[in-house]
Amino acid sequence: MFRRAQDINEKSTWQELTPGAEIYEPATSLQVKTGDWRVMVPVFKEAQCKQCLLCVPFCPDNSIPVKDGRRLDFDFDHCKGCGICYKVCKFEAIDFVKEEK
Repeated sequence: MFRRAQDINEKSTWQELTPGAEIYEPATSLQVKTGDWRVMVPVFKEAQCKQCLLCVPFCPDNSIPVKDGRRLDFDFDHCKGCGICYKVCKFEAIDFVKEEK
């Protein structure tokens, strides 16, 4: 039986907890907005982007959407601010700054 975090309380026993690393239903990562814990944030500079799309496959969170062969701004609901896109961009089309919340 799958127990969501909000269904578990201090009186729950360890037997009631969902085992870790087990997938119970597909594509649940889209339901969890993991970008909230980000400290640094990438900033897309569209004017400098050459649309090489090199940053896209390097993003571990699939947070760089592509439509009609062109990259769009970041999906900040899921971007964790790892900075890999910033490091692989050869055209300095991505800045990496401290996020202001």
